[in-house]
Amino acid sequence: MERALQLVVELLQVVVAATIGLVVLVMFLSPFFPRPHRPNSNEHAAVANLRTINTAEVTYLSSSGGNFGDLPALVAAGLLDDTFIGTATHPKAGYIYNITTTGSDYTATADPASTNTGRFGYCSHPDAVCSLFNERFASSSRSVRTIRPVGASSSFQFTQQFVITL
Repeated sequence: MERALQLVVELLQVVVAATIGLVVLVMFLSPFFPRPHRPNSNEHAAVANLRTINTAEVTYLSSSGGNFGDLPALVAAGLLDDTFIGTATHPKAGYIYNITTTGSDYTATADPASTNTGRFGYCSHPDAVCSLFNERFASSSRSVRTIRPVGASSSFQFTQQFVITL
């Protein structure tokens, strides 16, 4: 009986040692296998605010003679509230928004005010697709692929960026 009890204790020691070793191994290897990024609430708000900017741009386009507007113009037209014109000290939901216009094109960007408020910047163009912003794709040649949805009669441009669906 005493020998059986001793074997059970030794078995428990081996199981505990193996469990601790496995936990240490996982902790050691975890930096090499990062978990996928989950957007925080500020990032969700940034994408939603870019969609609001897209809607404001379409409305402004129809009432301004075919031109897109920058942030001050959209605010002056009453299409956006003045919180979109934020600064690093007063960002909107942790992001700073900017719109650059060039005739019949615009780029709306949402950049995190700090690393604590968001990990990624986002952008949108007249196609109204909100994408992860990457400096490599910020050039005028951002449309690198043309795709045609099944059953569609015309093609549309697709930017080579990650499309964000929230």
